[in-house]
Amino acid sequence: MTVTHQAAGKTNLASGPRVVRLGVTDLSFHRVTAAVVALVLQRMGLTVERHYALHEENFEQLRKGSVDMLVSAWIPFSHGLYKQAVEAVTPTRELGLHYQPYALWGVPDYVSEQDVESIEDLLKPDVRARMNPLIQGIGPGAGITRFSLKIMDEYGLNNAGYQFRTGSQDDCIKAFEALYQQRRWGIVPLWHPQFLHHRYRIRDLKDPKGLLGSVDRAVLLAREDRLVLLTAAEIQVLDNIRLSNLIVAELDDALNRGGQSADAAASDWLARHPDTLRAWLAPLAGLGDESFYEF
Repeated sequence: MTVTHQAAGKTNLASGPRVVRLGVTDLSFHRVTAAVVALVLQRMGLTVERHYALHEENFEQLRKGSVDMLVSAWIPFSHGLYKQAVEAVTPTRELGLHYQPYALWGVPDYVSEQDVESIEDLLKPDVRARMNPLIQGIGPGAGITRFSLKIMDEYGLNNAGYQFRTGSQDDCIKAFEALYQQRRWGIVPLWHPQFLHHRYRIRDLKDPKGLLGSVDRAVLLAREDRLVLLTAAEIQVLDNIRLSNLIVAELDDALNRGGQSADAAASDWLARHPDTLRAWLAPLAGLGDESFYEF
């Protein structure tokens, strides 16, 4: 799916039409992050085409040159293998630091920590008797899904009667919220940032085997051969973009529960943080009037 947005900036710095094809992993927190990046690109006078696909396909489109940049690559753990496949064909460059994601297995905070502190505790007979055996995940290409399948095998959870099922992000969210509303014990394979952390108290389970990886860097991953679209100053602007897990969870909540579009959530956030926007756009100082820094 492709959505084109014409440059909406109040000052157009381009001498002619420039189009950036932005690959967006089709999950809500990636959509809101991409909206921030797209609004900055538009402010610099570029037209942005957003191409939505799931994890593996998004990287494949970058490898083939169907998109120029990707939001966001989780490096080095979750998407490292996908990045290697792209770089077997063309060099890439990491820009910015959108947030610092990590995968987790969690339980609602009302689940007794004394009984369930670690993934290993899921094997306790009394815990197994209370815990919902169905663990609802997301798509098969996601890092959390790959990690979860290893957890199921190496901790012996399949043999204990647990079942991991892939699905959509909505499937995962609905399953967790149904458990939470009924105050049932259950497991959610999740990640930071994600709007559920903005809404609910979810406790991470310890992973003694270290199968969930570590903290990644979420970055804008660009093909080097497509950065010729931008000036050195504009590339520096993209590298200046810094968000955080809390900010992206807030934006994700505005999209999922606040009734806003991704672009509206991003625009509102930028309007409330003019100093942040000004710092990102500092390499372009003097190229626009005061309205250039306002949303």
